[in-house]
Amino acid sequence: MHAFDVLGDPVRRRILELLVDGERSAGEVSAVVQREFGISQPGVSQHLRVLRENGFTTVRAAGTRRLYAVDPAPLQEIDRWLERYRGFWTQRLDALGTEITRGRRERRRAEEPSGED
Repeated sequence: MHAFDVLGDPVRRRILELLVDGERSAGEVSAVVQREFGISQPGVSQHLRVLRENGFTTVRAAGTRRLYAVDPAPLQEIDRWLERYRGFWTQRLDALGTEITRGRRERRRAEEPSGED
């Protein structure tokens, strides 16, 4: 499965968001995803399996629990692929930053006392 196919699913993206700060048990992930998406526990398990089989997560046993974590390698590959396209939005973001700074500067000037009393 192609990385964008894996990440194209909102449930799988949400699972990665849940794991980005560190390991979580399958039960923790399942509880959040079931509540937010209304899918069954077996459905969540299927999404976890897709992420694991495609290298986006790792899993380790801790007693009877399965702890999942993000594996950054596939995300780094996507980042490298996107590098070619960053120029399309980087210039626009830089221009936006310039306009925001200009607007703040103009507001400060407008708020300064003129000293003409």
